[in-house]
Amino acid sequence: MKKTATRLADGRELIYYDARDDAVRDAVDPRPLDPVATSSEIRHDRLLGDNVAVASHRQGRTYHPPADECPLCPSREGRHSEIPAADYDVVVFENRFPSLAGDSGRCEVVCFTSDHNASFADLTVEQAALVLEAWTDRTAELADLPSVEQVFCFENRGKEIGVTLGHPHGQIYGYPFTTPRTQLMLRSLAEHRERTGRNLFDDVVADERADGRRIVMDGEHWIAFVPYAAHWPYEVHLYPKRRVPDLRDLDEGARTEFPQMYLELLKRFDRIFGQGEPPTPYIAAWHQAPFSIADRGEFALHLELFTIRRTSGKLKFLAGSESGMNVFINDVPPEAAAERLREVASK
Repeated sequence: MKKTATRLADGRELIYYDARDDAVRDAVDPRPLDPVATSSEIRHDRLLGDNVAVASHRQGRTYHPPADECPLCPSREGRHSEIPAADYDVVVFENRFPSLAGDSGRCEVVCFTSDHNASFADLTVEQAALVLEAWTDRTAELADLPSVEQVFCFENRGKEIGVTLGHPHGQIYGYPFTTPRTQLMLRSLAEHRERTGRNLFDDVVADERADGRRIVMDGEHWIAFVPYAAHWPYEVHLYPKRRVPDLRDLDEGARTEFPQMYLELLKRFDRIFGQGEPPTPYIAAWHQAPFSIADRGEFALHLELFTIRRTSGKLKFLAGSESGMNVFINDVPPEAAAERLREVASK
């Protein structure tokens, strides 16, 4: 992998990740852009104990542009985008409309491919491996920023999820705090250690393997399963079999096997509801250990992949119980979801 860093016309950082070591990236952003002005503010909710990012400048962000005006496609004659080059492998750049900025963290965009009409599932194993390298490198770089406590790499796919740009891309958030979801995991982790003397993540994976009904894929270095108490209609958790706190600590075996397993999972998600259905909307979320916790080695890196579609033509909405009280009601038994995901395996 070759990494080339440059700056856009308004001063934002842009990084090319190329599979070829001889790639030359010298294109300059010619756009007359003003410096980015953000109004991001973190406010603490005293009742719930969590934080809310208030970012009014995001109201003006690009919203469903036509394909020939996509800001994530390569630049061409007469049409300059966020990527100055005429082609690229993987690109990461600072978000022009960040939810978090400055002392409140950092937001980056990750373009998985220059092909506007592709999806992550369409990538080759080599391309997916390059994305993994980019995620890993950004985790390492953001870990050095004093304003970042936790790095969150994720992909939103589909208009139903709220995606405003159709080009295959994801994002990376550098939070200035430990997120509420991770705090809950850390609390359960500590309670389980005190009660049993064992690691909770290890026990969860071991229990799923022993039960077997919810296992979707079982590789040499990774295991994918529908969790016992899945919140979403179709939800898969992907764990490396050797527990590590974040992407930087994956060994070569895990790095080599991940693209194969992940691409197969994404292909299965697109087959869940049968032929003729539109692409399955999903969220793919990497859970990594915060940087300042006492024993980061207790945390287990994992990826959670889920869709809000519960059956053909119907979505799972977060209504009264979920949104009002954070109590999920799942219409699809996890065992049935796992069986369906095994049924649609590639032949």
